[in-house]
Amino acid sequence: MGLRFAVDTGGTFTDLMVSSDEGTLSMHKASTTPKDPVKGVIDSLALAAEESKQSLSDYLARGELLVHGTTHAINAIVTGSTARTAFLTTAGHPDTLVIREGGRMEPFNFTVAYPEPYIPRELTFEIPERIAVDGSIKTALDEGATRRVLETLKARGIEAIGVCFLWSVVNPLHEERVGTLIEEILPGVPYTLSHKINPSIREYRRAISTCIDASLKPIMGAYMRGLESRLRDAGFSGRVLVITSQGGVMDAKDAADAPVNLINSGPSMAPVAAKAYAAEGRADTLIVGDTGGTTFDVSLVRKGRIPRTRETWLGQPFRSHMTGMPSVDVKSIGAGGGSIAYVDKGGLLHVGPISAGAVPGPVCYGRGGTRPTVTDAALVLGFIDPEFFLGGKMALDRKGAVDAIRRDVADPLHMSVEAAAEAIMTLATEHMVQAIMDITVHQGIDPSDAVFVAGGGAAGLNCVAIGRRLKCRSVVVTEAAAALAASGALISDLSAHYQAMFHTRSDAFDRDGINNVLERLSERCADFSTSAGAHALSSEIDWSCEARYIEQAWEIDVPLATSRFSNDADVLALEHAFHAMHQDKFAVSDPGAPIETVTWNAEVRCRISSGKPGRLRPDHRGLALPSRRVRFLGSDFVDAPVYRFEAIKEGAIIDGPAMIESDFTSVVIDPGATARRDELGNLVIDLGAPS
Repeated sequence: MGLRFAVDTGGTFTDLMVSSDEGTLSMHKASTTPKDPVKGVIDSLALAAEESKQSLSDYLARGELLVHGTTHAINAIVTGSTARTAFLTTAGHPDTLVIREGGRMEPFNFTVAYPEPYIPRELTFEIPERIAVDGSIKTALDEGATRRVLETLKARGIEAIGVCFLWSVVNPLHEERVGTLIEEILPGVPYTLSHKINPSIREYRRAISTCIDASLKPIMGAYMRGLESRLRDAGFSGRVLVITSQGGVMDAKDAADAPVNLINSGPSMAPVAAKAYAAEGRADTLIVGDTGGTTFDVSLVRKGRIPRTRETWLGQPFRSHMTGMPSVDVKSIGAGGGSIAYVDKGGLLHVGPISAGAVPGPVCYGRGGTRPTVTDAALVLGFIDPEFFLGGKMALDRKGAVDAIRRDVADPLHMSVEAAAEAIMTLATEHMVQAIMDITVHQGIDPSDAVFVAGGGAAGLNCVAIGRRLKCRSVVVTEAAAALAASGALISDLSAHYQAMFHTRSDAFDRDGINNVLERLSERCADFSTSAGAHALSSEIDWSCEARYIEQAWEIDVPLATSRFSNDADVLALEHAFHAMHQDKFAVSDPGAPIETVTWNAEVRCRISSGKPGRLRPDHRGLALPSRRVRFLGSDFVDAPVYRFEAIKEGAIIDGPAMIESDFTSVVIDPGATARRDELGNLVIDLGAPS
């Protein structure tokens, strides 16, 4: 077996995890290059090659697999650099993207404008056609009118097309015909048909996912081709996979054909890693916090499953656009190591959401940054050793950090630089706690019953403070925490998600109809297993359906215990599972009431690795590092012992106050807390009580 690479491109650093022929891991970080993200990927690989004392081409020639997590898709949407896209919809329904699903974040706040539609009205075109709810043709497709619309698009230089007709999920005939006409009249122009990308009953979600997918095809196609080409030029001849929003991976070519699946590429891998490293025997719920340079991403692992949602927003709820696609449920806020601290005109301190990013970065990086960040505050408090950042490969400018905090925070608030730095760290911690509350308490989950798994390069700076604030059972910092998402990518499965709409009720269950749907989904999964997953170690299918109480407004996702319904007992099991899930999710259920199903889902997962977390290669450097003065939150400066993370033996216990440092992260062990190294290399922190 050759080398396996997993690369996660973040807002500040590009993380690389390498699994060797023997299965041991190594971790590397390079600065992200926003204008050319592939350069950051190549740079991280060059660092790994240099450490192995090989040329880049010789090193990459040993590679058999590269898994890539990218923010390129979401960045294209946020910056408005997607393709010029047209939206074709059923005549009489041009406002699907305008009206959306209604709702406002603040119903009576009229100072915030209702967001513009993802595709403007001037690029929305009505096509005379209509499919009825039963699949019959109510109005035949007007091919003449369709051709005239497509000629108009050709003249206006349209670069991509999204097609979403009413009830195409029941009968796709008209959408398929329009696809044929697009290929005839606008050859080479990418397009997306809604019944293929997202066969969902909800019109807005199906339309928006279709339009997002189409608008990303030109830019993501070019990105994937460029990534593969430059990797080949550098010497890599293995398979290139891309991380999806669903917590799996897919071939780069397939990802380019369905780029809407890449919007949350990267963040979806943190819970995958947490489940592998920290799930066993700890708690029913893991709260996963991935703290990077730009964002803080929160996700969960509940009872061995990673929750997913279709309500993924590209910004604030109701003030942005929804992807409409299933995705690992991740909440992201602008609170990372690069989050900028400032005092407003009213004298209030703010931290984030604006970030210094990779360019220019925090002031202490010495790359032109002038505004103080969380990283600068951590340096002033002694949480970071300025001579040991990235294992000593990058020296930090402490004086620059002090001067920036004094100018922008301490002087305006009339406090010392050290107190200002603590205020910055405390406020950043509170932002992270509130993000966790949104995904836990607001969903009926008690954080005191959970374990907090901290990941990301800035994970250790305040993980104990977060855990104490939430009263968690304990905090776990994985051995590969500084590249948590990349470590998850190394053990992720090749996967594909298929769905079909079929409505039935539990008190009049159409067993034959459902079994026919499940059989068709099973065939699609089998095709995937024998093509993309041909060389997998094993494969399996996870079945679920979206169900609701009769005439309820929204569905919930319910795992299925069977792949076919053989008898009434199978239907009864589905009912019981729904009631239990509804109770768990909303703290209310009606066990005697019938339910109705809407959508049926099959996710095929092909295992391409052992699925077991690897261990970093042994570190023979000494355990103790020079002690230093550290100001722990809520206390004065003390001389704190410092230990090398990689050198801590299994079972060893370290009492706080202390600092534990690896080449890529610093873990603050506050007074009263105790850290222990477990058999998987994790640092398990008993929070204790503040001293």
